[in-house]
Amino acid sequence: MSLTRLLRPALPLALTLLPSLAHASVNGAELSMLWAVPFAGLLLSIALMPLLAPAIWHHHFGKIAAGWALAFVLPFAANHGLAGVSHDILHTMVLEYVPFIILLVALFTVAGGIFINGNLHGSPLLNSGVLATGTVLASFTGTTGASMLLIRPLLRANDNRRYKTHVFVFFIFLVANIGGSLTPLGDPPLFLGFLKGVGFGWTIEHMLAPMFSASLILLLVFFVLDSYFYRKESAQTLARDPTPDSPLRIEGKLNFLLLGGVVVAVLLSGVWQPGVVWQVYGLDIEFQNVVRDLLLLAMAGLSLKLTPRHCREANAFNWAPMLEVAKLFAGIFISMIPVLAMLKAGPDGAFAGLVRMVTAPDGTPVNVAYFWLTGALSSFLDNAPTYLVFFNLAGGDAQQLMGAGANTLLAISMGAVFMGANSYIGNAPNFMVKAIAEERGVVMPSFFGYIGWACAFLIPTFLLLTVLFF
Repeated sequence: MSLTRLLRPALPLALTLLPSLAHASVNGAELSMLWAVPFAGLLLSIALMPLLAPAIWHHHFGKIAAGWALAFVLPFAANHGLAGVSHDILHTMVLEYVPFIILLVALFTVAGGIFINGNLHGSPLLNSGVLATGTVLASFTGTTGASMLLIRPLLRANDNRRYKTHVFVFFIFLVANIGGSLTPLGDPPLFLGFLKGVGFGWTIEHMLAPMFSASLILLLVFFVLDSYFYRKESAQTLARDPTPDSPLRIEGKLNFLLLGGVVVAVLLSGVWQPGVVWQVYGLDIEFQNVVRDLLLLAMAGLSLKLTPRHCREANAFNWAPMLEVAKLFAGIFISMIPVLAMLKAGPDGAFAGLVRMVTAPDGTPVNVAYFWLTGALSSFLDNAPTYLVFFNLAGGDAQQLMGAGANTLLAISMGAVFMGANSYIGNAPNFMVKAIAEERGVVMPSFFGYIGWACAFLIPTFLLLTVLFF
C-alpha cells in the first residue's frame, strides 16, 4: 500500500483541525529555560559530532536535526496541547523557513552557473582583492550570492597552497557576513527591517562607516596573515599548480541577468504593496511575497535550463551544500521557537535579565548592550528573527528608530549582520562556504575551532567598533 493511500483517511481530519490549531501560539512568559535544551542540544551536535562521530554525522545529520526538533515539539504538545505549538511551527516554516530556503536556492543555483575560467594565483594581493570585491558585491547580490559567485574561483586560485584555511575563514567573515551591511538586499535582517519601514537609503547612510571600518581592519589583518603563510610555502608547492594556466574569462554570463532578476524580485516584495492577503490556517499570506518566491524559483529554473552544462561541471556544482543547510536549518528554525518566544516575552520571560540590560533606569536604550546582545544571539540563533526581537524591544516604530533612535537601530543592525560571522550557524552562507571548501579538500576549523578564530580576530574588531560608534 502506498504512503498516499495510508495518509488519505487522515487528511480530512487534519484539514478540519488545522484552522483552530493555527490560531494558538507559544507563550514565552510561561516557559522555563528547560525548553531551550533541544536548541542547545542541536548546537552541540553540530559542534561535537563531526569530531566525535564523523561517519554517523555525515550520514545522519538530517535525522539528528529532526530528532532535536521533535525533542521540543512532542513534549510541548504533550504538556500544552498541539494547539500550543502548531501556529508557531506553521508560521516559522511557511513564512520564514520556506522563503529563506527559496532565496538561498535561487542565489546558490544562479551563482553556481557562473564559471570564472582561467587560473588565478592565490597570492596575498590577489586573495585580498577577491575578498574586497566580494565584500562590496555582498550588499547588492546578497551574502549568499557573492559567496557562491566567488568561493570556487578562490578555491582554484589557492589549490596549490598548503596553508589556506585562513583564506576561507576570512572569506566567511567578510563576504558571507560583514559585506552584506549596506542595503536590505545584503542580509536577511536588514531586509526584514526594510519590510518594517526602514528606508533603503537609511541603511546605506548609517551602515557605511561601520562596514567600511570593520572591512578595512579585517582586510589589513588578512593581508598580513596571508603574507606570513605565503612565505611559509615552499617553492615546489607553489609551482605544483593543479589548475592549468589559461586566459581569464567568464562563462555563463546569462546568470548575471538572472542574478539581477533575483535582486529585483526581493526588492519588489518590499516596495510593492498591493494589499492582497490570503488567510490560510491563521497565516497571512501576502500576494507580493508569493510573487517574489515564484520569481525566485523561476530564476533558478531558468538558470538550470539555460546555463551550459560544462559551466556547472567546471564549478563542481552539486546540491550537497544546499541540502545540508536546508536540513540543519529546518531543525534550527523549529527548535529555536521557544527560545525566541522567551525573548519576545521581554521582562516576563526567562530571559528577563537580558531584556533589562538594554534599558537604563531612566528608560533610555543602552546601545552598547543592544549591539552586543543582538550580536551574541545572532551568533547562534538565526540573525533575522533575532533582529526583529530587538527591533520590537526598541519600540518597533521604524520612523522613530530612524530618527531619535538611530543609534539604537544602528546597534541592532550592526549586531545582527556583523556577528552572524561569529559561528558557522550565525548565517546560512557560513555553512555553505564551509561545506564547499571541505568538498574541495580544504581543512576547515571545527565548530569551536571556528569560534576560536572569531574570538581572535572578530571580537577585538567589534570592541573597537563599540568605542568608535557607541
